[in-house]
Amino acid sequence: VEAMAAPRHPSTSGAGASASVGAGAAAAAVAAGAVLVRRRPRARALARRAASDFAHCGYNTAVGGRLRITSILDAPDGGRSLIGSKVTVCGWIRTVRAQKGLTFLKVNDGSTFQELQAVIEQEAEGREALATQGAGASVRIEGVVVESPAKGQEVEISCKAADHSVKIIGEVDPKVYPLAKKFHSAEFLRTIAHLRPRTNLIGAVSRVRNALAIGTHRFFQDRGFLYVHTPIITTADCEGAGEMFRISTADPLPPAAEAVAKGAEGGDEFFGQPAFLTVSGQLSVENFCCSLGDVYTFGPTFRAENSSTTRHLAEFWMIEPEMAFADLNDNMDCAEQYIRHCVSAVLEQCGPDLEFFNLRVDKEVLERLKLVAGEPFERISYTEAVERLQKAVEAGDVQFEYEVAWGKELQTEHERYLTEKLYKKPTIVYNYPKDCKAFYMRLNDDGKTVAAMDILCPGIGELVGGAQREERLDVLDKRMEAMSLSKEDYWWYRELRQYGSVPHAGFGVGFERLVMLCTGVQNIRDVIPFPRYPGHAQF
Repeated sequence: VEAMAAPRHPSTSGAGASASVGAGAAAAAVAAGAVLVRRRPRARALARRAASDFAHCGYNTAVGGRLRITSILDAPDGGRSLIGSKVTVCGWIRTVRAQKGLTFLKVNDGSTFQELQAVIEQEAEGREALATQGAGASVRIEGVVVESPAKGQEVEISCKAADHSVKIIGEVDPKVYPLAKKFHSAEFLRTIAHLRPRTNLIGAVSRVRNALAIGTHRFFQDRGFLYVHTPIITTADCEGAGEMFRISTADPLPPAAEAVAKGAEGGDEFFGQPAFLTVSGQLSVENFCCSLGDVYTFGPTFRAENSSTTRHLAEFWMIEPEMAFADLNDNMDCAEQYIRHCVSAVLEQCGPDLEFFNLRVDKEVLERLKLVAGEPFERISYTEAVERLQKAVEAGDVQFEYEVAWGKELQTEHERYLTEKLYKKPTIVYNYPKDCKAFYMRLNDDGKTVAAMDILCPGIGELVGGAQREERLDVLDKRMEAMSLSKEDYWWYRELRQYGSVPHAGFGVGFERLVMLCTGVQNIRDVIPFPRYPGHAQF
């Protein structure tokens, strides 16, 4: 760079001079490049140091800075490299145990499943205040990291010098605190949803949920997908089932068929027509797919199903990618890779949480996750799946509550038998009967099936549903007519087929179902922060 910027000497001229200057510039450029190459490891080291510094202090000036407990206990050496270091941690007390001259605290700050033990001696400032406090109180502890003689942890914090301290930040009356150290049922915890994140179960679920959300964005971003925000308020029913929450400013609410369509002009409907909370972002994200290529949306969706099962919510989150110039095979490949990527991320990042789930919730969850991450999924047609199930019934190997017959939807018991007994692994079932699926799924050449697919997983059943979309306008119109859907309501969706239509495909993943898969939790109400279901919308 310096050679290229240097002025030419008057005495140099001709080809030799040009060659000399060019060689000097090239040498300088190579040297500059070499410097850049040499600096990359240093840049990465600086980035790691910056991340470490942030973990140490972060946005914590209200307490004078703190170290997250995960930085100690989840370190590769269990925190042994910090022995002898003076640190400050903050969190919520899980247990208090007092002995003569000593007080033992176990503290958790939510950054990890593990609890950090602190041993408070008489010399430490603020020890007296612990006498009236118990589980739930928030605390700031300043002390030295020492090797722990206790079983199950490498280090603990010792507060025994005059410059060590413990400070109660927020007090708790142990007599009325609803999360005393004892067993609490999941049903009870739902009644105190504002406090249940402090429990082992919901804390661990929340960290797994976070890892899955980050893993979702990382998977699609690394593959060039564009993140699109689709609307919550819609006038179109993606599923064609009519189970939608209607929204209106009218009082009383008129029937949808009689709604006055004047909107801002003073009619009953704010938007000029009946509007609803979305059941899916798919139709909207398809618009962007047909202009921008590979896209995805990730957000809340709503179903007005009056269902109180352990598998259904009125409000839940969906991941919905759409791929341009793609067919059913591309769709199955992407969906399988996405699920395996997310499960691998949880296995890598949430070790202590998974150990808890495997011990307390589902003793097979770790083995199941390793199976999902480690082996290719089975792929069978719907027709083959029905035949295998019917043979199992005829052989007396199984009895189902619901009949297995071609043309009928597979029930959860059928799906789980396929994945847990027949194939013993995640299974993709494809080419479903057209009458079982939505209007937008591409009709196959046989005229009986559509290019749809579901991913079924052990312990869960259906996890992913997707299809190649119908890009042929004439076929789409016939499907809509057969399902009594108005072309006028979907005019914009139909126009995508008129103006440069392309083959495209996509799928949807119920995020809470994915969390259930990774945690072993059997009730969907316990894998979302604030569950919404019939009769319950508190918090």
